[in-house]
Amino acid sequence: VQLVESGGGSVESGESLTLSCAASGFTLASYHMAWFRQAPGEEREGVAAIPNDRDTTYANSVRGRFTISKDIAKNTLYLHMNNLKPEDTAMYYCVADSSFLKLWFQNPTYWGQGTQVTVS
Repeated sequence: VQLVESGGGSVESGESLTLSCAASGFTLASYHMAWFRQAPGEEREGVAAIPNDRDTTYANSVRGRFTISKDIAKNTLYLHMNNLKPEDTAMYYCVADSSFLKLWFQNPTYWGQGTQVTVS
C-alpha cells in the first residue's frame, strides 16, 4: 500500500488549493479514506473523511470550506480547500484504513508522506 500526496504550497488568505493523493496497492473503493493535518507543536487533527459505507465527515473548523472527494477510476483522493485561513497552515496527510473506527477515532493504518500547506 502506498499513498502519495501532492498539491500543497504557499498561498494567501482567501485563496484555494486542491490536494491529491494517489493510491497504489489497493483500491479506494474498498478502504475508508481521510485527510489529517498537523501543525508544528500541535496535535494532529482529522480534517475530512470519506468512508465507503456512510456520509462524509468534516472537522468543524473546515466544514463549508473544504470538500473531500475521490475518483475510483484514477484511484485518487482529493481535498478541495477554499477560503484558506492562516490557521489552516499544516502538513496534510492522506490516510487509509479498512476500519472507519481506526481511521477516524484511533490510528489509521496507512499514511502518506504529507504535503505542506502554508497560508499567510
